Amino acid sequence: MKTWNQTILFLGLYALCNLSASAEDITIKLSKKYLNFPISHQTDRKQMTFSVDGHPDLTVNIRLAPGKADYWVFKDVSNLKGETLTITYNGDAAGLKQIYQSDKFAGQDSLYHEKNRPQFHFTTRRGWINDPNGLIYYNGEYHLFYQHNPYEREWENMHWGHAVSKDLIHWEELNDVLCPDELGTIFSGSAVIDYENTSGFGSKKNPPMVAAFTYARADGQTQGIAYSLDNGRTFTKYALNPVINSTKKWKTNDTRDPKVFWYKPNGEWVMVLNERDGHSIYTSTNLKEWTYRSHVTGFWECPELFELPVDDDPNHTKWVMYGASGTYMLGTFDGHTFTPEAGKYYYTTGSIYAAQTYNNIPASDGRRIQIGWGRIAHPGMPFNGMYLLPTELKLKTTKDGIRLTSQPIKETEQLFHLAKRWNNLTSDEANQKMKEFYDADCLRIKTTIKLSHATDAGFNLFGQRMIGYDMNGNTINGVFYSPQDPTSMEISADIYIDRTSIEVFIDGGLYSYSMERRPDPNNQEGFWFWGNRIEIKNIEVYTVDSIWK
Repeated sequence: MKTWNQTILFLGLYALCNLSASAEDITIKLSKKYLNFPISHQTDRKQMTFSVDGHPDLTVNIRLAPGKADYWVFKDVSNLKGETLTITYNGDAAGLKQIYQSDKFAGQDSLYHEKNRPQFHFTTRRGWINDPNGLIYYNGEYHLFYQHNPYEREWENMHWGHAVSKDLIHWEELNDVLCPDELGTIFSGSAVIDYENTSGFGSKKNPPMVAAFTYARADGQTQGIAYSLDNGRTFTKYALNPVINSTKKWKTNDTRDPKVFWYKPNGEWVMVLNERDGHSIYTSTNLKEWTYRSHVTGFWECPELFELPVDDDPNHTKWVMYGASGTYMLGTFDGHTFTPEAGKYYYTTGSIYAAQTYNNIPASDGRRIQIGWGRIAHPGMPFNGMYLLPTELKLKTTKDGIRLTSQPIKETEQLFHLAKRWNNLTSDEANQKMKEFYDADCLRIKTTIKLSHATDAGFNLFGQRMIGYDMNGNTINGVFYSPQDPTSMEISADIYIDRTSIEVFIDGGLYSYSMERRPDPNNQEGFWFWGNRIEIKNIEVYTVDSIWK
């Protein structure tokens, strides 16, 4: 989520002019891969500028610990080996003395084994993450760029972090690719492959990966682009950024999060941009010069617009538009204007926010794959935020009309191994059998509950309600939900339990939700089905492999 009362910092002379007269500095001849920084949340943020051989390189806000650190963060300086780095800091100089260089970052030996580290969801090694950005498939790799503060576990200093995967499950975290500069910090956006080299940044033999993103600073938000010719490992920002500055037109600072894709029928690039009260459509032939086309009100942040077949029928399609909250409209799109026909609807609720879908998925695959930010805390950890399971989105005809569904992608199946299966149990019998799994920190559980004398029933974990189905009110955990059979007495759930999160997919993905895992320390019930004389038609319990092995 965006925090607008933060001070936006600049690089270069802007940063140096803002440093107080009391600023201190240290000079380091770089010979190792990492610089390690102690962080303390008992210390106020202060400004730090990195300069290489006298030339300012980066400015951030950091809670540098003058004494004992709560945790450590790092900066990869391997590309600067042999250079002289000056760190200028306008806080307590005692913190500067604790900075050290090493070929390991502090805590590397325990990485991915920490107590509250999710085991089958992506989290960053250090720092804060929020919106996924630039989701794109290219040359056999799924790229996950994301909002990242590498210097603290809270929001600040927005960079684009980067991770890659061969299967969307096992991830390798790489260096940040977009860092703040004199135009602002780097907010959310998207990425495309410019196969025809319309931008001129590469060639048809080596097409550029082009990122579109928001520059954010105190006097407004603008849109910039950058390109990569090395499979997304490094990016060069366009020299004539910003490419769109619409702050004055809309009389607001809320102009952000460009989603770009190629619209083949018109031979144009399309950008969907959140502006003030909804999503605007822009088009371009070269990714540099953009023309405003239309606007749809009623959305906030992180726009998406894509076409999906209805019931897997390629001759019957609808376009889907949504915003950060996940509510969506269905309609048509002609390359310039999205015309809503139905909505707003929801398909998912809970901790998910700012979900984005992948560009450039091969036509032979054809899936629309989504990853969402899970607003989940990780107590005591040097990182914060996570990404929920990647899901496939589909449009299906339901009793209420065409609706969007979401289910974990097929690649997730490799992580789960059936441990036990039971059928036709009472709640007491099911609770007794589930006792052997009380100590498991990660599980997948599939179950179907049938009501009889009960008007409500559910399934808890140490007092936390994972499922609470009220047939009388037609709600699941307080949110309205009506099964496809309106007289149904059954509800099925596919539950994914990680160390800090719970995700639940109801009735084959017709509705899903996620939450932080918060067991009641005083509750001893463990896994607990409840409801008057309910039947547990089936339970399947799966053990889970860690994605970090």
